[in-house]
Amino acid sequence: MAEIIQKDGTWAFDGDVVRIVPGSGGKTHPVRQALGELAVPLQALAGVAFEPGRRSGRLRLKLRDGSDPLLLAADGRLPETADPYRLTVDNDRTGVAEYFVDELRNALLLDQVPEGPVDRFLLSGPAVPVSGGGGDGTAAFDGEAIRLSWNWKAEESKSTSGASTFPLAEVTGVRWLPAIGLENGHLRFTLRGRPASGPAKYDPYALDLWGLSRKEHTAVLVAAAVIARLPHPNAPRAWGDAQQDATPPAELPASRSAVAAPVPVAPAVPAADDHDVLLRRLRELGELHRAGILTEEEFSAAKQAVLKRM
Repeated sequence: MAEIIQKDGTWAFDGDVVRIVPGSGGKTHPVRQALGELAVPLQALAGVAFEPGRRSGRLRLKLRDGSDPLLLAADGRLPETADPYRLTVDNDRTGVAEYFVDELRNALLLDQVPEGPVDRFLLSGPAVPVSGGGGDGTAAFDGEAIRLSWNWKAEESKSTSGASTFPLAEVTGVRWLPAIGLENGHLRFTLRGRPASGPAKYDPYALDLWGLSRKEHTAVLVAAAVIARLPHPNAPRAWGDAQQDATPPAELPASRSAVAAPVPVAPAVPAADDHDVLLRRLRELGELHRAGILTEEEFSAAKQAVLKRM
């Protein structure tokens, strides 16, 4: 087992899971405090690195694209201090950090974990109920419905109409954008049949974020919890869905339960002399089978086709 304990938090790796516990000091970012302990499975990792510095170093985890709804919601806009996959390491603990990196890299190599994107969430996202926000109100999500409550700073069009409450089933998209410089940010929900109505400060389905405190970043937790319950952007889609225009992950339909799942097609088999590629194809087929995308019969047939080319 590899473990590193710092003021910024504690990381521990048992061979299968990296457990991340945030620091408990007052300097810990509200997003990391609200997330609490995270369990990151090895299969969700694309890599790990340690970056030494003059005063302190940084230990970083790189997750596979699409594995974590929080990273999908943040879209690269989280401040470094709010990033749960970054750990500040004192220079006298550099050796421990390098050992941690070696252990994790060896495990990724032995388990032959691919670095590419995934088609399902490997982390569950923030626990519900969850709330966050700032600016002109607060967003809360209990797993079934979202509630936007306004404060005294909200525009009259919002405050006079009261809180906005709508079920998850009506949500087709959610986008979090933090305030940057003098530009306000927002947490905006798109509902089926209800297009966005102008600036966030007038939209009854959006919070207007002003960036006046670090707590406003907690709105990303609500976005992540909702995204975790929407269809994954890389999930296989039926023919009818495939004909629709491509949309960002946050704009995907909230439910596809009425659409029949497509029959997966085995990956194209390369030339017989490319042994490494064939082995990779076998691993990919195994992942599809374990995920329930390929039936036993489909998996066996596709595997035999690859083995014949080896």
